[in-house]
Amino acid sequence: MGLLPVPEAKTRLLSRARPIERTETVPLAEANGRVLAKPLAARLTQPPFDASAMDGYALRAEDAQAVGATLLVTGMAAAGHPFEGVVAKGEAVRIFTGAPLPTGADTVLLQEDAELLEGDQVRTKFEVITGRHIRPRGQDFVEGEAVLPKDTLLDYSRLTVAAAMNHPIVEVYRRPRVAILATGDELLPPGHTPQAGQIIASNMFGISALIEDNGGEVVDLGIAADNRDAIRSAVDAAKDTDVDVLVTSGGASVGDHDLVQSTLKEVGMELDFWRIAMRPGKPLMVGSLGNMHVLGLPGNPVASLVCGLLFLEPLLRKLGRLPERNREGHAVAARDLAANDRRQDYLRSRLSRDREGNLVADAFEKQDSSMMKILAHSDALIVRPPNAPALTAGTSCPILLLRP
Repeated sequence: MGLLPVPEAKTRLLSRARPIERTETVPLAEANGRVLAKPLAARLTQPPFDASAMDGYALRAEDAQAVGATLLVTGMAAAGHPFEGVVAKGEAVRIFTGAPLPTGADTVLLQEDAELLEGDQVRTKFEVITGRHIRPRGQDFVEGEAVLPKDTLLDYSRLTVAAAMNHPIVEVYRRPRVAILATGDELLPPGHTPQAGQIIASNMFGISALIEDNGGEVVDLGIAADNRDAIRSAVDAAKDTDVDVLVTSGGASVGDHDLVQSTLKEVGMELDFWRIAMRPGKPLMVGSLGNMHVLGLPGNPVASLVCGLLFLEPLLRKLGRLPERNREGHAVAARDLAANDRRQDYLRSRLSRDREGNLVADAFEKQDSSMMKILAHSDALIVRPPNAPALTAGTSCPILLLRP
């Protein structure tokens, strides 16, 4: 199988993905970032009454047709404490924001436009207009109105209106469930002391964060040794957990010690493709095991994370019905870049602004796929297409943003 171009690989991966149909009910307080599985209609009217929009005085406009009109203040209305009487001719009620408009009143005079006199009287200092500074009943929404349609992504503003519509729980689509499996005899969890030939396993912590950042739910299968029984056992655990995606790290190639691909084939995986024309990340594996997507990431940490960004992120967002995340942009290259070969390069780079405000991308000199520190210090990846000619400093180049 030859090297597959990155765009074709992404298209083939996503063409097989179908948004998750299963739903669940969650408390509103836990619904941030979830997607509604049915329209959400108001269970009440908001505001439920004509309410004052400002602090001031509720009165009848016909009693204050001229500036300087004097009215008798007969009571007070505050939020949660309505005035129980009626505003009669020549009267006013002291009112505060959010309070129900008293019966008989049809406008609100701002407190700064009023002069308080002795004997519970108030004099107008500004023109009074009927209906001014009143929020009419139902101005926001009315009972039964479908305010949030199906497939709405719930965020801070939509959760606010859902709460105001009196919904303590909501029905949402289930999150994509992703099992992650690291493989390798040399791997130890963080906190252990590596012996000769051993290293600390790090890839899956970044992959787990990427999964969660894109609406997924992580199922950690731990570290499997380089033997077929251990890998089969982990795959069985993924099936038992009913996951949507199995992500492996390392061992997806076809060397003597790379057992992931062959073992997965033995247990029924249908291999779609592997080996991508990209750097870092060539030994990416994509397949399916029943209804479960299989994504075999490279073992090198940077290659694993770059592949996760390019392939796992859009897969999860499609499964979870989230809007596509566009990381693409352009910047000015800070230095000369050599001509590229047949693999698409992703160069770790820092971003800055020049004096004219242009975005400038400065690629690190060292780009080895095992160097995690450089990725942690990067803001973007400069994208060098296959067979791209040499690029002179100051020339525009495509980038992928790693962070907002």
